[in-house]
Amino acid sequence: MKTILIEDKKQTKMVAHRGLSGIERENTLPAFVAAGNRSYYGIECDVHVTKDGKYIVHHDDSTGRVCEQDISLENSTAEQLRAVRIKDAGKETCTDAMKLPYLTEYLAVCARYEKIAVVELKNKMEKEHIANIVHICEEEYDLQKVVFISFCFENLVAVRECKEGQAVQFLCCEYNTELLRRLKTHKFDLDIHYGALTGEIISALHREGIKVNCWTCDGLADAQKLISWGVDFITTNILE
Repeated sequence: MKTILIEDKKQTKMVAHRGLSGIERENTLPAFVAAGNRSYYGIECDVHVTKDGKYIVHHDDSTGRVCEQDISLENSTAEQLRAVRIKDAGKETCTDAMKLPYLTEYLAVCARYEKIAVVELKNKMEKEHIANIVHICEEEYDLQKVVFISFCFENLVAVRECKEGQAVQFLCCEYNTELLRRLKTHKFDLDIHYGALTGEIISALHREGIKVNCWTCDGLADAQKLISWGVDFITTNILE
């Protein structure tokens, strides 16, 4: 299977959603390496805090959708989670070759391939854990090459308390004037569902100096429309 190439992306940069998840199993090292070997600007991942205070990369709150067993991320230790077998991409059979990655392993791939690390902070986190994650990203990679995203606005406020001026994008599904006000007040960028965007909205955000990312666009025609509107980033499973 191959990616779907966009011939003219203009100034729009592409972000691999959970790695190249249209080809490899999402949020695994093979998915991150597959994205690293291609032209993507950034590689996105999802980070949870485990019961024993470790940082594991996985999207859902539990493992059942993509793993052999179904256990809770936040109510399990890292050792328990790393022992769960992951299903091969596109299959129901499991493999011993992959484990749920640590945040440090994901960052090592981003560093090796010199990709922007787009780190989603899953669920509301204690400030102590956010500070630890920011520190890990700084120690293992380069905070100038890291963007933190979250559906929890307070998580991003805490990131900025740790590191003034750090690149952050607030994740959401819908656009409204109150959202614009909050973004302006906190000087946050935006990561919004692509279907909520119009050319007028992107222009309004750009006038305020707000960069616009969107998730998760896999249709070529939709991506071309977003590019024509001047969207800054497209997060995608398969487009390149």
